[in-house]
Amino acid sequence: MKFAYLLIPLAALACADAALAQGKIFRCGNTYTNDEAVAKAQGCKAMEGGNVTIVQGTKVNGNNGTRVANAPQAASGPKVDAGEQKSRDAEARTILESELKKAEARLADLQKEYNNGQPEMLGPEHRNHQKYVDRTAEIKANIDRTEQDIAGIKRELNRGNGASR
Repeated sequence: MKFAYLLIPLAALACADAALAQGKIFRCGNTYTNDEAVAKAQGCKAMEGGNVTIVQGTKVNGNNGTRVANAPQAASGPKVDAGEQKSRDAEARTILESELKKAEARLADLQKEYNNGQPEMLGPEHRNHQKYVDRTAEIKANIDRTEQDIAGIKRELNRGNGASR
C-alpha cells in the first residue's frame, strides 16, 4: 500500500522527463530534425510549443524506385491477322458511313428549318422577338457543328483507304 502512493508520482515524473528529453525540434522546409548541427547548417527554424509527431511515409523527392507507366507501343500489343484486320476495317467503315448518312440527314433538316436565315416563327416568338433571334442563332450554330462533323467523318473515311468520297 505504501508503495502505491510512491509509484504514482514516479510515473508522472517519468512521463514529464520523457517529454522534456525530446529537446528542441527544428523545421527545415518540409522536414524536421532534432540535430542542432544539421539545423544550423541548413538554416532551420526552431519549433516552439506543442509536440511534433512525425509519421514516416514514402519519399517525395527523387524518382528512386518509382516506375512511370509508358503508353503501350503498337508493336507490344497482340498481333491481329490480316483477315481479321480487314474485317475490323470494313466494320469501322460501315459504322462511319452510317454516321455520315445520319449527319447529312440532320444537316438537311437543319438547313430546311433555318430557311436561309429566316426560320418560321413559333408561337411565343411572335410576341418576343429575342426568342426568335436566339433560336435562329442556335440553328445556325447546329448547322456549323454538323458541317464540321461531316467533314471530320469524311476525313476519317478518306484516311482509312485513301479513296476520296
